[in-house]
Amino acid sequence: MQEKIINSINGPVVEAKGEGDFAMHDMVYVGQENLIGEVIKLNKDIATIQVYEETSGLKIGEKVSGTDAPLSITLGPGLIGNVFDGIERPLAKLEEISGNFLARGSNIDLIDSQKKWHFIPYVNLTNKVSLNSIIGEVKETESITNRIMNPYKIEGEIIYIADEGDYSANETIAKVKSGNKEYEITMVQKWPVRTPRPYKERLTANVPLITGQRVIDTMFPIAKGGTAMIPGGFGTGKTMLQHQIAKWSDADIIVYIGCGERGNEMTEVLEDFPKLIDPKTQRPLMERTILIANTSNMPVAARETSIYTGITIAEYYRDMGYNVAIMADSTSRWAEALREISGRLEEMPAEEGYPSYLPSRLSGLYGRAGMTKSFNDKIGSVSIIGAVSPQGSDFSEPVTQNTKRYVHVFWGLDRDLAYSRHYPAVNWRISYSEYIDRLEDWYKNHINEDFAESRLKIVKLLQEENELQEIAKVVGQDVLSDSKKLVLEVCRIIRLGFLQQSAMNENDTFVPIEKQYKMMNSSLKIYELSLKLIEKGIPISRIKETGIFEDYIKLKFNVKNDNLNEFDEFDKKVVEELKNISEEYKEHT
Repeated sequence: MQEKIINSINGPVVEAKGEGDFAMHDMVYVGQENLIGEVIKLNKDIATIQVYEETSGLKIGEKVSGTDAPLSITLGPGLIGNVFDGIERPLAKLEEISGNFLARGSNIDLIDSQKKWHFIPYVNLTNKVSLNSIIGEVKETESITNRIMNPYKIEGEIIYIADEGDYSANETIAKVKSGNKEYEITMVQKWPVRTPRPYKERLTANVPLITGQRVIDTMFPIAKGGTAMIPGGFGTGKTMLQHQIAKWSDADIIVYIGCGERGNEMTEVLEDFPKLIDPKTQRPLMERTILIANTSNMPVAARETSIYTGITIAEYYRDMGYNVAIMADSTSRWAEALREISGRLEEMPAEEGYPSYLPSRLSGLYGRAGMTKSFNDKIGSVSIIGAVSPQGSDFSEPVTQNTKRYVHVFWGLDRDLAYSRHYPAVNWRISYSEYIDRLEDWYKNHINEDFAESRLKIVKLLQEENELQEIAKVVGQDVLSDSKKLVLEVCRIIRLGFLQQSAMNENDTFVPIEKQYKMMNSSLKIYELSLKLIEKGIPISRIKETGIFEDYIKLKFNVKNDNLNEFDEFDKKVVEELKNISEEYKEHT
């Protein structure tokens, strides 16, 4: 084992000098307590190390021991439903060892080596296996089957395969002969967190990630394997929107990363998620969820690594053929960790003190999203949704601006909307999605041929409303024509009845895409039929007397997700009410 001696300590950054032959990004053990660290800089015989644990009490002259391996995490059955810190140590086990306050240098099994898993083999003796071949499966939870994969870099012939039965994760379940070498295969494998897991082919992301949130799915959709950012100031609902997506999206697995957030917010996640029921399986949501908790009072270096840990876990399940959604809350805190480490390394700062390599780190981060075909021909995806917390809601700050360069969806949260209790507080004037064209065929084939056209009509109405509001500020709303007043009225019910959503109402907290389409079309029907009456000279005040505008707003609460025929009944009512007005007008003329 290679060793060096500590000669400098600067917060989480430690310098060690000596003859030990360390390599960049090697994992090391620092000091008498064996604190976990990573080599981030080498200068002759001096290694600079960032330590992932609190360094108070560490002394000059203590040893640093190398592992001759990069910082890696353990992948295998038992990850689902667990809560880890930023370097994949299970917090429940840490609590058993050290109580409520984490002890430093805790060296524990990342995956329970005592638990037995029921293994079902997929291969037989003499079968050939290649990179990532599936050799068997275990039932990880009632919702998720863990497909045991042959590790990368091992190709050969099966010379031993375990019979169906119960085995611990570290027991040998297969042996592969490659050339003159034999390899023992277990249920677990190691993978360096900073290295993306390879795949056979990258596919076009053309299937939407359905979240059940209307302003997202209809207006600014994200594809499976896509990237999105949620920028917003304090109190605009970034965390709550991510909670909603985590609870209701149709991803197979959720990886929720609390990166530098307040402890009370993570406490809420840890308390709420185990109680939630998955609407798809009617099982506990934790059976398809992995939580990584790295709060603001935890070591800053581990915060920087926590997102890579989450993405590596997501890629592992992606290779099995699952669609995985990552909620990173928040990447601003992650960037602040980069800034702090960079400052302690005395690197030349760039804009607002962030390191000059911030853009490339963000690019590498979001570049690991995508829909892929693995070497075992399974198709899976990793979608990354990152919250950004610009100070003072300033979207021109470096993290927001650089993130926009590498994501395809921008859900900009608006403080005024949030303070007026309009949730999700996504500002439709500044938000956008670059996946709309790619998803058009899916909407056409699975929902309706005119879905994209209806969405475009809604967008144009909201744009026109924005222009009319600017005019009304100058000359007043009363001087507008009735057709323009109709635009304002219809956009009001679109905002209140469609874009605004209540997480507290069982019919509104999650809305299937079919219901979203019906709601969208009902609002357009009101507009188009009312416009015809106004063109005949009927005043908008008479149309408003029918109550159809207010009735539309109530639809989202009153219509159940499995009873969409009520929208047809509502549309009939709208036609009937407006027809009566038209006939009434004919009688008077």
